[in-house]
Order: sequence, then C-alpha cells, then structure tokens
Amino acid sequence: MSEIFFIKRAADARDLPMPRYMTENASGMDLRANVQENIRLLPGGFIAIPVGIHIALPKGFEAQIRPRSGLAMKYGVSMINAPGTIDADYRGEIHVILINHGSAPFIIHRGDRIAQMVIAPVVTPVFTETENLPDTARGDGGFGHTGL
Repeated sequence: MSEIFFIKRAADARDLPMPRYMTENASGMDLRANVQENIRLLPGGFIAIPVGIHIALPKGFEAQIRPRSGLAMKYGVSMINAPGTIDADYRGEIHVILINHGSAPFIIHRGDRIAQMVIAPVVTPVFTETENLPDTARGDGGFGHTGL
C-alpha cells in the first residue's frame, strides 16, 4: 500500500540524502543525523539529534521513530523513548533522542543513519465507561504471569 505524504528538508540538511527504505521489503526508512560537527555520546549519556526533515502526515497516521538494531547490537546505542511518535499535526524538524548503553563513547557523524521511521495508521477509539469488562482467560494477570 502506498500513500503520498509530504516531506521537507531542513534548510541546513540539503546535502543529506532523503529518508529511504534500504531494502525492498523494509518497513522502516532510515533517518540521518543532521549535525554540523561530530557529537561524542558518552556511556549513559543521551542527546536529541536532528534528522533534517519535517513531515506532514494526514489525519489517521503517525510516524514511529525506532532504534536501528545494528547500532544497538554493535555499540549499545538506542533511543531513550523507543518508539518515538510523530503526530499528524507536528510540523517541526524531527529529532531522535539517542542513548548510549554501551561501555565506550559513541561518535555521531553528519549523515550517519541513526534511527528508522515507520509510518503507521492510528485508530482513534471512542471509549465508553463501564463497571465491568468482559472476562478473558488471562484476566488481570500482569508482568510475568506466565512464568519464564
């Protein structure tokens, strides 16, 4: 399924490639660091990194900003708020909040692929308050209720 959405480069990101899918069946398109100089992210540190784009999503859609598994596996770098959500009415430059869970500093260079963006439909439910919910086999079993 393809939809047409609007994307605008930030004025200081004209030299960066636009987000794109790296393989034919990828669900996320890579986002690149729009930094003017290298950023040294220390272990335990976190920082918001701009990605050089603004988007306009139609009502009923969101952009989910997710970590890149390669950065997590190789360097311990992820996102502190994974996934991040870009609402349909947001028009500012998208930023990714990276965190370094690794044991060594991580250097972020201009144009590095630092996250991925997945466009997804959003359901807006209408809740009706009730005193009782339908029963299920799980019931109110919470964290760890099925064991290891």
